[in-house]
Amino acid sequence: MGQHATLQKPRRWAGPGFETFGSIFGFVYTFLAGNVMLALANAPLVLCLALVADPVASWPFFLALSVTVPPSLGGLFAAFQALNDDGGAVKPFASFLRGYVRGFRRTAPLGLAAIALLLFLGVDLVAVQSLPAAAVLIPIIAVAAAATVSVAVLVIAGVVLLPDARLKSLAKASLYLCVQRWYLSVAMLVLLGIIASAALLQPVLGVALAPAPLLFVVWSNAAFAFHAVLRGD
Repeated sequence: MGQHATLQKPRRWAGPGFETFGSIFGFVYTFLAGNVMLALANAPLVLCLALVADPVASWPFFLALSVTVPPSLGGLFAAFQALNDDGGAVKPFASFLRGYVRGFRRTAPLGLAAIALLLFLGVDLVAVQSLPAAAVLIPIIAVAAAATVSVAVLVIAGVVLLPDARLKSLAKASLYLCVQRWYLSVAMLVLLGIIASAALLQPVLGVALAPAPLLFVVWSNAAFAFHAVLRGD
């Protein structure tokens, strides 16, 4: 037919691009910054964990000190949201502070309510251990405590994801998600348990290394659950 085939030069493999390295740096930088900001925001809790030999024996005291955790989670989740939006250009320290300040009015009262309920459940758990119905009451109290933690964390994520939503609406949605996506709630509790164990065993190293990467998984699962509900999945 007289047509000539066109020869193409073989493509050169360019290797990982700048955007890939920027994305990896953004994750690492956000995790490191997040751990630093968490430690600073919860300095009294971290300091007392490092000084007290047996924190478990003084659990009501340390649970009360944990009231600073919910607002700091709001700040960290805001940094993760910024990481999703900005990638390698993320500024985690500024994002954390903005999220902390913006959400404090809602996350602080939420934290007070959750800690108060957990203290009540903890006292009940100690009180019912000697009762004949302990075998029935202890699992019920444990499930209520797990649900309290799960719903509180989901509400904090909702405050970041849906800043215009009412706290009451977020609480209802979080309770629904906690039950409907129970497997995500179980995963969340396992990750939070790992963080708590690391903080109890090695307060300084545990807070410096463990929380942010694990909490990123918690955040990702919470964001997935909220987005699935909004899409009607």
